[in-house]
Parts: sequence; C-alpha cells; structure tokens
Amino acid sequence: MSMPARVLVVDDSPTMRGLISAVLQSDPDVEVIGQAGNAMEARAAIKELNPDVVTLDIEMPEMNGLEFLDKIMRLRPMPVIMVSTLTHRGADASLAALEIGAFDCVGKPVPGDAQPFPDLAEKVKAAARSQHRTYRSAVTERPAAPQPVAVTNYSVGRKIVAIGSSTGGVETLIAVLQKFPINCPPTVITQHMPPTFTKSFAERLNRLCAPVVEEATDGARLQTGKVYLAPGGDRHLQVVNHAAPCCRLIEREPVNGHRPSVDVLFDSVAELAGRNAVGAILTGMGRDGAAGLLKMRHAGARTVGQNEKTCVVYGMPRVAYELGAVEHQLPLNAIGEEILKLTAARKEGSD
Repeated sequence: MSMPARVLVVDDSPTMRGLISAVLQSDPDVEVIGQAGNAMEARAAIKELNPDVVTLDIEMPEMNGLEFLDKIMRLRPMPVIMVSTLTHRGADASLAALEIGAFDCVGKPVPGDAQPFPDLAEKVKAAARSQHRTYRSAVTERPAAPQPVAVTNYSVGRKIVAIGSSTGGVETLIAVLQKFPINCPPTVITQHMPPTFTKSFAERLNRLCAPVVEEATDGARLQTGKVYLAPGGDRHLQVVNHAAPCCRLIEREPVNGHRPSVDVLFDSVAELAGRNAVGAILTGMGRDGAAGLLKMRHAGARTVGQNEKTCVVYGMPRVAYELGAVEHQLPLNAIGEEILKLTAARKEGSD
C-alpha cells in the first residue's frame, strides 16, 4: 500500500481506545488519524477526517455500535471493523453487524491474552484496500425469509459439497445457502470465525435457510439436506470414512494461520470423495483453501470461485484462481445455483 491506511478508532473506553491505537500505530502501514468516545463524536470525526476505515465498539452509551453502523451503511458506506466481546451475546451482535455491512469483527482481549488484537492491523489494511462499495444493498435486497427451492426441481445426486470462506463470509454464505433446497447435497463449510461465533452463526443460518444447518460435531454422519459448519476454536474439520462419510474434528496446529483451516477440509474431501465432490472458495483474506481446492480439482472434483467484483476481499479466491484450482469464477448470486447444477442427480456420470 503506497499510503498508510487512515483509521478512526471509536470506543467509549479511553483505555481501549489507547490500546487499539497503540496496536495499530505499531504497523507502519496504518495511521490512526483520530479517536471518538461515542457516536456523536464519531459522526463529526468521520465528516472532518474522512477515514479509510473505522474501528467501532459494539457496546456504547446513547447510540450503540449496531445502530451507528446502520446509519453509516445507509448514509456514508465505508469499511467498518467491529470490536466485540467474545461472548454469546457479543457473537450475536457481531453477526448482526456483519449482516448490516461491517467489514469484519475482532474480539476484545481477555486476561491471559499474550498479544491483544493480533490480526487487527492486517484486517484494517485489507479493509482499506477493499472496494468501497455499498455493502448495505446486499442486505436489504435479500428476502426476509428463505425461499426454499421446490424439491421437485432438484434431485440430489451423490456428491459432497465443501465450501471455504473468511472475511465477508457471513453475508456471502447466507446468499449461497439461501439458494439451497431442503434436500441439498451434504455440505461442509469452514468459515474463519472465533470459537464463540460459530454456534450462533449456525443457528442463524438454520433459521434463514431451507436445509438444516448445524455446527459440526465429531462423528456426525453426512446426510442429504444438512449443512455442517466447522466450529471455531482448537480443532480442524475433516470428512472421513468412505463407507459412511462423517465429520471428524482433529486437534492440530493452525494451518495458514487458521484453525479451523479450509485447506484441511478441502484436502480431506479430495481424498474421500474425489470426483464425487464440488468445492467452492469464497471471499476472504490470505490463501487458505487455495492449495486444497487445487487438490480437489486434481482429484476430479468440480470447483468454483467467487469473482473479484462481488468479494469483500478478493484474497483466497484470487490465489486459488491463479493456482489453477478454480474451474469457473462466478458472481456471488450465481454460485448457489451453480453448485446445485453440479450436484444434481441428472449430472451424475456426465461430468
């Protein structure tokens, strides 16, 4: 980046504002241009300073972060990174923020953390590089309730679907899975998320989508009409057992800096299912999943990647495309339908 990312830090706690600012200022490619203690101060600072990125506390007096974020996305859309407590309540609020249009969420440090906000600077820089598009439209144009695909229009084949996503993945996965019918192919997903977020996210997806969506558990059998979301935390999600495919959660070091890792999931699907699989890599920072998707394609799987225009961050899909792992690049609104075409029973034996 030729110019530093210019950041406004918004938090009602002076101590937290100071900590966030210190972490960001330690990166030479980030410049903290101002601080604000509430929504009114933040509104004035945004008008005066025109920051590239705003970090925004969720819990603030008078007008909370979600209400202020909603106003930003309607009146002056820009990349906003939410700062949240990593609790169940914080997870629900963070997911709501991501659906409103936040670029990403980070957790506030807790006692015992060796390093506060370890990836905040990288997320700020990615946010500053991102397309400053109106994220709000992606939310307001979604149907309020899922629109299940009629079962008569889709006959599920024998394929397994594996999906990987990261930054921007909340809205993106909702958009993809709302295209899935109640009898969708068995689908496994790794989305980079803190451990307390994935259960709430799975519950949210289950309410919004026609299939059953649940947080993956060790030994869960893959079934038609079910979607399994990798739990955040200290284990990776794999798919194992040729005779009766099921989820396996394994303890292992982070891969590509992530746990769970998309590469670990894709590698296992390539080995288990080969040509009887479809892989999709969606918006996200970094390169996690690119090598695994290439392994899937080499094993005979069909593969798709989200295109640059519709990605919040064109990182993971870009690396996968450059490696030759992506068979087709598609806009977000076409990915769910493409997955269904590639997994429908009528396609069996013809690809």
